[in-house]
Amino acid sequence: MKPDDFERYWSQVDQELAQVELAPERTELPLRSTPEGKVYGLRLTSLGGYRIFAYFGIPEGAGPFPVIYRLPHYGSVVHIPPYEERCQYISVALCHRGQRLSDQPFAASYPGLLTHGIESQDGYIYRSIAADGLRVMDYLLTCKEVDSRRISVVGGDLALWTAALRPQAAALFYSPSLFYRALERAQVTQHYPLEEYNDYLRSFPQIREQVVRTLAYFDPLHFAPQVQMPTMLMEESPGAGDELADALGGPVERYTSHHSSYRDGVSQANWLAGQLQMPAPLLPQHWQ
Repeated sequence: MKPDDFERYWSQVDQELAQVELAPERTELPLRSTPEGKVYGLRLTSLGGYRIFAYFGIPEGAGPFPVIYRLPHYGSVVHIPPYEERCQYISVALCHRGQRLSDQPFAASYPGLLTHGIESQDGYIYRSIAADGLRVMDYLLTCKEVDSRRISVVGGDLALWTAALRPQAAALFYSPSLFYRALERAQVTQHYPLEEYNDYLRSFPQIREQVVRTLAYFDPLHFAPQVQMPTMLMEESPGAGDELADALGGPVERYTSHHSSYRDGVSQANWLAGQLQMPAPLLPQHWQ
């Protein structure tokens, strides 16, 4: 059930972020740069004064450029955006707090991050992680190299939250992940990371109601109506995202994953190029 104060909760995050200076620092990473574009390490200040890192690639040539902003999935290491993408787009890959390169002073545990502070909706780590995703979007909207009318957001639930709370994005490529029907899906699996919910509730069954309440603030279904931009919903199996497709506020296309980096990657690249009004995307040679 959607909390009565859902909008207030996220408005408070925005208000707290607004009081923190971005304080951007970009440092070129020569080992990662190529003649087709430069790659920078971007540092920004997020919620609570926490410094976060993102890879930030800019193609050679005259901008402004469209953007592919990738928000991370669950894991400690975030990889540099693909070379082919960096040739055509400003390509951004966030390392949120706790992940490598953003792990000072907080280094996340895997497993463990998913339930860190979950007993309190105000202390839950994903409140701050969501703010990290918003912080990069705030920077993109101030960046002279960026065509602010052509920013795409790509990823799991963190990408959906960002698109909902920063409606300036032009397109969302979304793969539901950890927070969609979270406890319901956890009950029918023993696989991590969803098993982290089960581990936690076995250890602390007395606070189940509070865990349910905390997760309600992060349920993609409660954000979906705010997502007005075109969305590609990538589902794990046919029909798995029916509720989300119905709830999303903008035009929705649906794609069932082939669980193939090649087939899914080609589909994603083509869809993003269409949404960002770009020519056919460059693809890795082994995808062609």
